[in-house]
Amino acid sequence: MSGSDYTPPQDPLVILHDDHEIVVVNKPAGLLSVPGKGEHLSDCLIARVQAVFPTALLVHRLDRDTSGVMVFALTPHAQRHLGLQFEKRYTKKTYVARVWGRVEGDRGTIDLPLCVDWPNRPLQHVDWENGKPAVTDWRVMRRSETETRMRLNPQTGRSHQLRVHMLELGHPILGDPFYASGAARDYPRMMLHSETLQLRHPDGGQGHRFTAPAPF
Repeated sequence: MSGSDYTPPQDPLVILHDDHEIVVVNKPAGLLSVPGKGEHLSDCLIARVQAVFPTALLVHRLDRDTSGVMVFALTPHAQRHLGLQFEKRYTKKTYVARVWGRVEGDRGTIDLPLCVDWPNRPLQHVDWENGKPAVTDWRVMRRSETETRMRLNPQTGRSHQLRVHMLELGHPILGDPFYASGAARDYPRMMLHSETLQLRHPDGGQGHRFTAPAPF
């Protein structure tokens, strides 16, 4: 990605919650979660968060073109605590997606192992021999003749998981610059948004649910 290809949005930081251990923000589409290689890719969400919360530490990522709820730790303890929750799949994430075409059926589960497609990285693909387990539950919210609005619950956290799983279902996410093609790609942004994140607070373990409604 060259500098001219990366024009991150300049929206002000949207803080959903902050306390002594965590800060939760609503990431805009088109902004990297962490810096890329090179000065032209230095503008990213963690840098913007650290401008307000200097001790902020990374816990998880969202793809550049995905928007929605992201949590950052403010202490090493919180980073360890939250990192373990993601690793052990104690967190629950819900995404909203608009996908190409009319999805048949109302709900289902996709269980297809994924790994990086080395000649075409960072793209991922289904690989039954070398792939890591990847599981996504999906449910149709509403559909028209040309597209379907879906709620997606990833059970695992593989790179590009939802994007590849929707492609394998035959319904790529609208506006996806990597996996959609033709008219399905011709949208102002990728129609994938992390709407809710449930986790246990690092200080005491109480359950919290953070929400940012989909902007599309």
